[in-house]
Amino acid sequence: MSDFDSLDHEKYVQRAIDLARKAGERGDGHYGSILVRDDDIVLEETNRENTEDDIALHPELTLARRAERELPPDARAETVMYTSTEPCPMCAGGIVISGLGAVVYSVSGERAAAEFGGAPGVPCEEIFERSGRDIEVVGGVLEADGLALHREFR
Repeated sequence: MSDFDSLDHEKYVQRAIDLARKAGERGDGHYGSILVRDDDIVLEETNRENTEDDIALHPELTLARRAERELPPDARAETVMYTSTEPCPMCAGGIVISGLGAVVYSVSGERAAAEFGGAPGVPCEEIFERSGRDIEVVGGVLEADGLALHREFR
């Protein structure tokens, strides 16, 4: 991914956290994600598990599915997903299938589990590696803000 290192990761993670807050305030899980290509937000989504009564409506999976339908393969490979919390294994699988090029998140599943209880699941990077896809991953961006969001909705 040619311009990945030049992107303002904090700006985009902040937008994902803002979306996550809106989801939490609405009564859904406090998770939000965006897709960025050529330094522009192309799609954004929030968790909708409760309001849509569908346990699979995580924002990461919803965006991966939309990207697969709406963007050509070369565009998807140059698209970065920014998300408030590390993608769960289900969402990581969707990211692999959709062909997205990178993921940047605030709070890791391991850190969330250590802070708030529960099982951390399989790290998304491990799922990406097992798939054979070269998907760049950056975690811990604005982690303190992401953890504060989790505390707000616990």
